Amino acid sequence: MLINILQMKKCFCVALVLLSLVSFGQTNYKITYSKSSNGKLIEDQDLIFVFSNEKQSIITSESVMASKAKFPYEQTLISTSNYFQIANLSASKTIATKDSISIGKQHFELLVETKKILGYNCKKAKTIINSNTIELWYTNDLKIKGAPSILGQNLGLVLETVRNGNFVVSATKVEKVKQFPVLKIEASKVSDILTYRDLLWKSRFTTVSIFKEEIINFSDASKSNDSILRFANGTVIVKKVKIPTIAKGSQVFIDVTEQSNGDAYDRTGSVFMIPMDKKLSFMDGLQNGIKSLPIYNNGNGKQYQGIVTAENYEPLIELMRFFTPFGIKQYNNLQQKDKVWEERVNYRQDISELTSALNNREVYIGTFIGNYDKGGHKVSVNITIHPEEENAVAKSATAISLFNSTNVMEMAGQEYGTLFNSDKGLVVNFRLTTDLKNAKLRYITTGHGGWENGDEFVPKQNTLYLDEKEVFHFTPWREDCGSYRLYNPASGNFSNGLSSSDYSRSNWCPGMITNPVYIDLGDLKAGNHTLQVKIPQGANEGTSFSSWNVSGVLIGN
Repeated sequence: MLINILQMKKCFCVALVLLSLVSFGQTNYKITYSKSSNGKLIEDQDLIFVFSNEKQSIITSESVMASKAKFPYEQTLISTSNYFQIANLSASKTIATKDSISIGKQHFELLVETKKILGYNCKKAKTIINSNTIELWYTNDLKIKGAPSILGQNLGLVLETVRNGNFVVSATKVEKVKQFPVLKIEASKVSDILTYRDLLWKSRFTTVSIFKEEIINFSDASKSNDSILRFANGTVIVKKVKIPTIAKGSQVFIDVTEQSNGDAYDRTGSVFMIPMDKKLSFMDGLQNGIKSLPIYNNGNGKQYQGIVTAENYEPLIELMRFFTPFGIKQYNNLQQKDKVWEERVNYRQDISELTSALNNREVYIGTFIGNYDKGGHKVSVNITIHPEEENAVAKSATAISLFNSTNVMEMAGQEYGTLFNSDKGLVVNFRLTTDLKNAKLRYITTGHGGWENGDEFVPKQNTLYLDEKEVFHFTPWREDCGSYRLYNPASGNFSNGLSSSDYSRSNWCPGMITNPVYIDLGDLKAGNHTLQVKIPQGANEGTSFSSWNVSGVLIGN
């Protein structure tokens, strides 16, 4: 047998690796396949090898045979009744799964067309998988079975596979060989197919776990520990994490999941990084009180703490702005006909343009959800790093936080973003020490004021000026909030047939991310610059007021 399931407690071989080549009595074949797309051979490809005889076949690759494969990589062993998928996740970790069903479940339309490939008589079969039309050309001349994938193993020897008429895997050589690769599989490494696929998928990228089911609530009992720092009565959590080296061109994502742990309302949430390169940081405000941060005055009589850059201070870099739905999970017992409430809300966002702020360093990352509930919310946060091809374009080399009016220390006295009720609005003076090419402002904006005439429900134009010249204006607005009704079990229902979560809002919906807007600023010269944001903020009505949470990060090369 080509497969050896090791049951011994002590095993002196490495499980699931390609071992030395050995001889067998039957005739062994090696088939080499190459890939092409739209009629052109794919450059620098890893060729596919299939070894086949009367009993079994093995699918492997050129790089594996040469011991040059990059992790993770897979091999496949097909016997008469089942097949094994084998994945080397790293030099020290290998997994496998056994399947005795999938091959037998394949169904093909056998067609009358024939042609010769490499001198062998081939027949044609067709199938449709996930809306993809797959055509296979196979031969029975050699009395063996095999294919460059699991598909078509029982037809014969598949010499060509065509997907949607434009992607082709075709045999370039069929040769007899005296030796045949042997795969050995340790029984303890064989898992079910879903576990196998999950482990293989996760091995293709790096996951940095930041928070796992942490409570963000409002309580005097909320205390820091050796891992998680808690501030503002528990509404802000912070953790110091090590971000690994991020290869050129990699994609970086942030993942957040949220459930209500008691709070029934839609709340502002923010995941942020604390810049620590200057004398003062937002960490000083968290640890020593909001009064320790630089003050911004716009002439309206209020003081706004820690929201703009200064010579000795850089405000929070906002990685993600999100909004909790009305009571997801905790209030799923509020039943309505034909509504099945979601169990959690998952937020996922590409933050690759902020790579330079994260790359290969220890950073403080925090999460804020504004609430006044003892149960609060339960959140998990991860950063995932996904490598791209070697010739991928590098991301922005600079990320400088210019402003952030989101008052993440709301429950510790930080002023709301009410600064747009003056003609001055928000003015940021900043200095570049070197020229910045292809500069962009990563701008996030949401309006708040939750009553009929509040800016949350009234469209307001945002206008931005660079060095006193208008560079951009738009009206941030979301009209798709009703699409997320099933995330909002505790949302109020009104006499007009609408739920509170249905209403359009100033660039946000309960249960959704607010995406950044990227504003082109051109090439900026070294020296002093001024950025200004103006919004016609609505007037107060009694104790009700409007505010705007805006954040801006300057990115470029």
